[in-house]
Amino acid sequence: MAAGAEVELSELVIVSASGRHAFMVELADSREERAIGLMFRRDLGPDRGMLFNYRRTQPAAMWMKNTYLPLDMLFIADDGRVVNIAEDTVPGSLDTIASAGPVRAVLEINAGTVARLGIAPADRVVHRIFGGGD
Repeated sequence: MAAGAEVELSELVIVSASGRHAFMVELADSREERAIGLMFRRDLGPDRGMLFNYRRTQPAAMWMKNTYLPLDMLFIADDGRVVNIAEDTVPGSLDTIASAGPVRAVLEINAGTVARLGIAPADRVVHRIFGGGD
């Protein structure tokens, strides 16, 4: 994100056994936005994240190159169900972090959030890219 650039946020809710957890997320919609992601960021608010929208279902792979923050990554199917989760990813790592199957999107949030909120595979993510809100 360029200095001084306006960031558009949208609401995303994760519905888990422990309740409904609301986040405000940036949407990485274009190839360029997905390539940059959260690189070079020094902070991310506790209720913030980035949603990588692939616009179609496909296998997805991420890495942490030039990413300074440890993150939890949720790989999300076209229907909004969490397919798999990578917790506490290593800043700067070039290791591939892959989806366990075809996904529509990946949500990146602060490391430790998944454990703190009890988020698990098969939980539901509600956001407009998955067919609207509640």
